[in-house]
Parts: sequence; C-alpha cells; structure tokens
Amino acid sequence: MARNDSLRRGNNIEMLILSILSTEDCYGYQLSLLIKDYSQGKISLPEGSLYPALYKLVDNGLISDEKRQVGKRLTRVYYHMEPEGKDYLNQLIEEYNSLHSGIQSILNKTKEGDELTHVQKTQ
Repeated sequence: MARNDSLRRGNNIEMLILSILSTEDCYGYQLSLLIKDYSQGKISLPEGSLYPALYKLVDNGLISDEKRQVGKRLTRVYYHMEPEGKDYLNQLIEEYNSLHSGIQSILNKTKEGDELTHVQKTQ
C-alpha cells in the first residue's frame, strides 16, 4: 500500500529528477528544460523547487554532483545518478503507481455513480 507521504509534491519532483538522471547526467537548468519538454509544457519546475530537491538528493547520497568547466569562465554543476538513487527511483515509481491506481479506482467508482457499500454514511 502506498504511503500517505507519496502525495507530497517533493516525492514527485524527486521521481522526475531521478527518472531523467537515470538516462543521462544533467545540469540543473537542463533538467528543468527536459522536465518541461518531456511533459509537453504541463510541468514547470522553478528554481525554488528544483534546487532544494537536487541538494536533498545529493545530501542523501542518491545522486552526486560534479563541477565541469564549459568555456573559459562558465562552470556548470552536473548531477549523476548513484546506484542508491536507482533503488529509490524504483521505490518512488512503485508508490506512485499504487497511489495512482487507488485514486483512479475512486474516480471510476464515483464516476459510475455507485454508492460505496463498505463505508457507512455518517451524515
């Protein structure tokens, strides 16, 4: 059964970041562009949400960061998925799928107009 904290936005952001990093190393701005592109513009992560999630993932050893010089003066921080990050991503995907399934079941049940028979009405 999915944990209630799977509803937290942070878990979803972490899942999206880790999903992209499972395919390639990226720098922060590149991650935000890919998330927006892959979601067809439906998901946009401002810096205030993206970077705290990246720092948390680094602090927890799920991803690593490396400064790379690009050009004469520009340095970018690239993020790389660690093996522990792959395990955590799989856990997040399982929780997300379970939660999504539960929500979809509720929506389907209420869409059909069926009365829930297992729950006693209190009012």
